[in-house]
Amino acid sequence: MSTQVNIGARRDKCENCTKQCNKKQNVEGSSSLQEKEEPNGEVTESSQVLLSACLSCDGCVSEEESQKIAQQNREELERVLALNKRCDVTNHRTVLVSLCPQALPFFSVKFGLGIPDATHKLCGFLKSLGVRYVFDTTLAAGFSIVESQREFIQRYRRRHHDAHALPMFTSSCPGWIRYAERVLGTLVTPHLCTARSPQQIMGSLVKDYFCRQQMLRREQVYHVVVAPCFDKKLEAVREEFYSSLLESRDVDCVLTSGEVLLMMKQRRVSVEQLDSVPLDHILGEDTGMVRHEGRGSEGFLEHVFKYAAKELFSLEVHQVTYKTLRNRDFQEVSLEQEGETLLQFAAVYGFRNIQTLVHRMRKGRLPYQLVEVLACPGGCVSGRGQAEGEAGAQAGGRVDKALVQQMEEAYSSLPVSLPETSPSLHTLYQDWLEGQDSPQARALLHTQYTQQPAGQAHTQPPHIQW
Repeated sequence: MSTQVNIGARRDKCENCTKQCNKKQNVEGSSSLQEKEEPNGEVTESSQVLLSACLSCDGCVSEEESQKIAQQNREELERVLALNKRCDVTNHRTVLVSLCPQALPFFSVKFGLGIPDATHKLCGFLKSLGVRYVFDTTLAAGFSIVESQREFIQRYRRRHHDAHALPMFTSSCPGWIRYAERVLGTLVTPHLCTARSPQQIMGSLVKDYFCRQQMLRREQVYHVVVAPCFDKKLEAVREEFYSSLLESRDVDCVLTSGEVLLMMKQRRVSVEQLDSVPLDHILGEDTGMVRHEGRGSEGFLEHVFKYAAKELFSLEVHQVTYKTLRNRDFQEVSLEQEGETLLQFAAVYGFRNIQTLVHRMRKGRLPYQLVEVLACPGGCVSGRGQAEGEAGAQAGGRVDKALVQQMEEAYSSLPVSLPETSPSLHTLYQDWLEGQDSPQARALLHTQYTQQPAGQAHTQPPHIQW
């Protein structure tokens, strides 16, 4: 990430977000939004907060957070790699990169290759820099999905005596989490799923299990995640993912897909010059490139929906049928039997739709037991770390729709994997976590979300373009 760039355009886009966030944070327990409801239950345009795809404006990122985030850039990774080349063993750190599956379609489109071939070329580039291991985060996402499934069943079964049990909101999107904690507070935070995101479970897997497997201390490993979204940098610096004793984070650096491509361009590296190198694997297995169900995301809604249908009602759901409500980013699915609605879930992407969701919740008109919430319209594949493209950058930071469509098509071409059937997952539950319900599993796979005070806003804006 370049730390010396003009942020004027982004600040203009985030200005209303900043004002609304500050207004909300100053009026505890009441809505700062002048909400007006149309007869169909939608929030009108005038009441919607015009949030950008990332919440990381100077109104919700503290000075301390900004300093930590500023260290997550290309230059810092290259500094670590350069130190390693000096053969000073006291400063040597094993550099390990984890690739989010939703970032891979970007390289597929940019390289003009299928996702598997593009991934091998990307792996070849990273290893040419001095990266020791390159993983993908599919296995970690499997843990996140399985833990979310189990938590939903527990919440559903206590719904009659726990007012906060349902609805359950997914929690893998850090932009949504930041908004929930800093703006919505206790209206939403008790409803957030406690399962860690795939990124942070990958951090636990690397810094705990893999380090012990390789006989490395966790502070000897420099863990980089390549993600489609800038807000993943914010997630990496959360205090609960930092060991003060060892001065080590689960994820040391997050780079967006666009930042990695820029590294290639700066070195004038062409795809044809790159070696094709297969990914590394935590347990040595190679199941090929796969994805989880869901359009442009890890598919928490679909996986939990099918699991709950079977676990709670002994019903097998093979195909999830979406009903579009406001737009393609506000959809719902229902499980019905003999005219009775047993389950009703929703997928809500983008902050305009999130505002409608929150408005309905305040009015007590939310019929859903689970809502998959993502800050980016279109899901994670549309993250601003890769969706703007060259055309988007020239258009003032707008999403490149043609690029997004190509990435969605590439992502949907991957075969679907069911995490609960993964042999590696079952092995790690036993060998790493000592069982699904162990204290170890609870500590490394879960976290807590609570209302957070507003961070001290910058007197000067950070030199970071988000």
